[in-house]
Amino acid sequence: MGHPPLEFSDCYLDSPDFRERLKCYEQELERTNKFIKDVIKDGSALISAMRNYSSAVQKFSQTLQSFQFDFIGDTLTDDEINIAESFKEFAELLNEVENERMMMVQNASDLLIKPLETFRKEQIGFTKERKKKFEKDGERFYSLLDRHLHLSSKKKESQLLEADLQVDKERHSFFESSLDYVYQIQEVQESKKFNIVEPVLAFLHSLFISNSLTVELTQDFLPYKQQLQLSLQNTRNHFSSTREEMEELKKRMKEAPQTCKLPGQPTIEGYLYTQEKWALGISWVKYYCRYEKETRTLTMTPMEQKPGAKQGPVDLTLKYCVRRKTESIDKRFCFDIETNERPGTITLQAPSEANRRLWMEAMDGKEPIYHSPITKQEERIKTEGLYRTVGSNIQVQKLLNAFFGNNFTYF
Repeated sequence: MGHPPLEFSDCYLDSPDFRERLKCYEQELERTNKFIKDVIKDGSALISAMRNYSSAVQKFSQTLQSFQFDFIGDTLTDDEINIAESFKEFAELLNEVENERMMMVQNASDLLIKPLETFRKEQIGFTKERKKKFEKDGERFYSLLDRHLHLSSKKKESQLLEADLQVDKERHSFFESSLDYVYQIQEVQESKKFNIVEPVLAFLHSLFISNSLTVELTQDFLPYKQQLQLSLQNTRNHFSSTREEMEELKKRMKEAPQTCKLPGQPTIEGYLYTQEKWALGISWVKYYCRYEKETRTLTMTPMEQKPGAKQGPVDLTLKYCVRRKTESIDKRFCFDIETNERPGTITLQAPSEANRRLWMEAMDGKEPIYHSPITKQEERIKTEGLYRTVGSNIQVQKLLNAFFGNNFTYF
């Protein structure tokens, strides 16, 4: 069973699809961790309980046979096929010697238990620590972003700039945590192929040669052992060569997180807030949006599901896009769009000014039209004021007569 690949470029967008793929890898990591614990537990029982040796071997072989490697992609190389089928081969060998009494070698624990325990604690344990940091930084960033987007545009410019810098800092920290987490998952996913199989292989080899009754079986096992060792070495060499490429790609992504669009991906995508008007007022609803420039299609997926009804993505055809005037709304980073499917204007809010520019550029957005102050002044000149009417002069004359007497005349 192959998992979809995890790309470093997905870390910047942090899309729902990226989270789903990440969840598949996390489940696989937990399954591998449980498997290693089972192997360690069963291996220790095999070493310490010689009286129940036969039954322990059977249980151990069943445990090995129940595990199946998952690889990235749809096709497997010959080496990966050899590695994927290795535990099945091991289980068959153990079943053949189920009734044979063997003596464990003194260093069996060093060959099997310690390497697996080291891999589980250092590699898988470290990956779980990366996950905690990733989730903590993500929660802190989105919490800060929600508060940031509720800031009024009427606040002081210095306060707004300071808030923008804080959001950028948290976004960068979360992005680095995401990169580190994806990198660690990919490293464990690749290294487990030899870090798990090699200790089991060494343990079995020592187990078979420790008893003269298994000499013949050992001879039959050697060709496969050599073939598997070659596959493991090839996999290790491939891992060593690709690890440097992964580190270089990770470094480039830190320097330039917004890479070019890959084939098959939307023109732009990310989180936007939509202004929705209700009977009791206005609310801002969070959506994950994808825009295809060629078809002018905007796909909006609601992130805040309403109780009792699950809302799916909505496709809208864009008519035009224009930046929202700053003084016309008490929110920052807003722009308006019109679509064929919905009447009226839809107001959207981006996470930042830079992100709003990217959305407007992708949608061929326009700047709002401002009226000239001179034109406004000419319009006011043509409007008759209060004291240019006859009725107003009469009211003024009455007030002056009442104050100075009836003989006073107002010109």
